Amino acid sequence: MRNPTDGAQAVLPGMPKRLLRASPRSLADFSDCPRRYRYANIDRPTPPRGPRFAHHTVGTALHQVLASWWDLPVERRTPAAARQLLYAAWSPAGFRDDEQSDRWRARAAGWLGDYVSGLDPTEEPRARERTVSTTTERMTLSGRVDRIDERGDELVVVDYKTGRVPSTDDDARGSQALALYVLAVRRTLRRPCTRVELHHVPSGTVAAFEHTDRSLANHLRRAEDVAADIVTASAALDEGQDRDAAFPAAPGRQCGWCDFRPSCPAGQAATRPRETWSFLAEED
Repeated sequence: MRNPTDGAQAVLPGMPKRLLRASPRSLADFSDCPRRYRYANIDRPTPPRGPRFAHHTVGTALHQVLASWWDLPVERRTPAAARQLLYAAWSPAGFRDDEQSDRWRARAAGWLGDYVSGLDPTEEPRARERTVSTTTERMTLSGRVDRIDERGDELVVVDYKTGRVPSTDDDARGSQALALYVLAVRRTLRRPCTRVELHHVPSGTVAAFEHTDRSLANHLRRAEDVAADIVTASAALDEGQDRDAAFPAAPGRQCGWCDFRPSCPAGQAATRPRETWSFLAEED
């Protein structure tokens, strides 16, 4: 069953136009592969997903700890407490075996200890794992921000990264998701917000960018273009076009690790599946 706000609906005279409900993730999914977008946002029941990847397990655990660490009393916000939280949150999903899982848990615990040792436990973030939203010409946009810091009169969007390679300032500047979060933070919290930061937990580095009205407008324009394409594809589906034609697959290397590979013949034909631990750092 489709969400009625995901398609182009007939609008009676004088009635407001229905807006696409979107998130930075759903817009990115459609840009990468319209078929993936359909699987995740339109098809009901949602098609079966493939196995969990180990690098996702690592990222999920680190994000969970970096949210819950701030729930501790100030005097308990220590590197040792962060490591203990990680041990409780850890899952072996996606790893080759228990030995590999244990080694990566120890490695991640070291990253966490180093990262939180650089935080001031008395400086409470403005929000953690906060859902923010805004309305644009074509969509109602919402998403969850890892952390929102309060620095002087302004708010700062903080996004945790846990991949192999440290983020760069160009990554922060080019992130459509972060730019859209800035707009949503402004709308939701009614405070100035221009700065975005990518905190690469494994290296402890921070990449940052100060958005301007022009840079935000550029990101928003591209996001609106994607939203328009989604509405067009959804309208074609409503009018009876074949589902796979309305939302075509974009096969490529990425099909080897797509969540929906088990449900996508085009992805299965494009490439072999990746091992679930294959995205861990090479030095492992």
